[in-house]
Amino acid sequence: MAAASDFPSPLRIPRSAALLLILCLCSALKLCNGYFYTINRHTFGHPHRPHFASHNYRDALTKSILFFEGQRSGRLPSSQRLRWRRDSGLSDGSAANVDLVGGYYDAGDNVKFGFPMAFTTTMLSWSVLEFGGLMKSELPNAKEAIRWATDYLLKATAHPNTIYVQVGDANRDHACWERPEDMDTPRNVYKVDKNSPGSDVAAETAAALAAASLVFRRSDPSYSRLLVRRSLRVFQFADMYRGPYSNGLKKVVCPFYCSYSGYEDELLWGAAWLFKATRNPIFLKYIQINGQTLGAGEYDNTFGWDNKHVGARILLSKAFLVHKLQSLHDYKGRADNFICSVIPDASFSSTQFTPGGLLFKMRDDNMQYVTSTSFLLLTYAKYLTSADRVVNCGGAIITPTRLRSIAKQQVDYLLGDNPLKMSYMVGYGPLYPQRIHHRGSSLPSVAAHPAKIQCSAGFDFMKSSAPNPNILVGAVVGGPDKDDRFPDQRPDYEQSEPTTYINAPLVGALAYLAHSFGQL
Repeated sequence: MAAASDFPSPLRIPRSAALLLILCLCSALKLCNGYFYTINRHTFGHPHRPHFASHNYRDALTKSILFFEGQRSGRLPSSQRLRWRRDSGLSDGSAANVDLVGGYYDAGDNVKFGFPMAFTTTMLSWSVLEFGGLMKSELPNAKEAIRWATDYLLKATAHPNTIYVQVGDANRDHACWERPEDMDTPRNVYKVDKNSPGSDVAAETAAALAAASLVFRRSDPSYSRLLVRRSLRVFQFADMYRGPYSNGLKKVVCPFYCSYSGYEDELLWGAAWLFKATRNPIFLKYIQINGQTLGAGEYDNTFGWDNKHVGARILLSKAFLVHKLQSLHDYKGRADNFICSVIPDASFSSTQFTPGGLLFKMRDDNMQYVTSTSFLLLTYAKYLTSADRVVNCGGAIITPTRLRSIAKQQVDYLLGDNPLKMSYMVGYGPLYPQRIHHRGSSLPSVAAHPAKIQCSAGFDFMKSSAPNPNILVGAVVGGPDKDDRFPDQRPDYEQSEPTTYINAPLVGALAYLAHSFGQL
């Protein structure tokens, strides 16, 4: 056999130069259209860039943030972009002689639940802290979405040892199908205090304020200081007066947002965020002393508005991996256990996937676990890369690149790479849910129908098979069932209802992917 050098070659071009030439030609001829090819890591320094972009992640990022404007309560600003929404809930808090105007409706109803709102705020802030530097023109919009929430949380925590945790009677609200602009159901105000504690909702609120304080540290230092001071006070209340808020408020918050996992996870989570925000060693000591008693099972792999154990482990692992705090080395192992539990086919895997490849936890609002897990995978990959570390799952080495690949697959499924070829983000792609379980989206807008639509009259629209008249751009719904089926029916709240805490972690994941494919 002849040696390779025996074959004549009219022109020898170094591999790196050839790749550059291809990219330049592709760009000049506008043939790439967002598709970027894998480049040798030693030549160009991008070891994590996947083969091609199958989606417009920048467009999805823009829409995922825009969604929060559709969930706003209170007096809307002139900059409001979803124009079919109008002012609502302008007397919220008056029943208790407090100002609770503002904040977000958590989903498709008109109640303001403080527990998921605080978690949404924490995750939006974490998204910006990890990936905000990649968001470019979308960063101001993401920060505005956070501020809309923190302005409200500051109102809800204005009185010491008291947190207003809900506005609206959920049972009465769910008995109507009304636009938020029309709602005439009771706007009862519910709180936790030292006589009826709520360490879970209080510590989550403290986490939200602490995380947001880091977001605004440079751009608005005085606001940042206000947030961290309030966070300290709220966390002290959460820790001093311990108990789950669903004990005293069971008839109000259950079954909607019961604290099923208890409050220990929120105390650890809140302390972790306060340590990150203040660098005060008192919180490091709190974590070291209480970490075991506040911990959960090693193979707990659920992260969402109720259970924060996994999120705390990932967050604290950064202190060990990146900041070299040896006293927190156990959190790297606990974070690894989570990773191993969600890796398909790993020996420790305990996660189910649909036939089409979607992570599946439960039929009700499953997409929240898809977005939160994808965010954690990308964030942990970032930490591992900084420390030049990997995950060992029973002898199988899991690299940061593998974690990013799994996260991308989940986000791509959400955006349309699935058996139905449907995007589960409203307004993204050619095919997306048309009949989402959302009052404001499903009822005629005030501009189209100025007259009030009464409580029971709205159910005619809810039961209709017609598409929603108002597009809630960026809303991600609960998603398909375990067999990848999605009926797109408005009464089906388990699959068709969007929530703020589905979108919040997705914002960070989309920012990373958009940047990775050169779309930002």
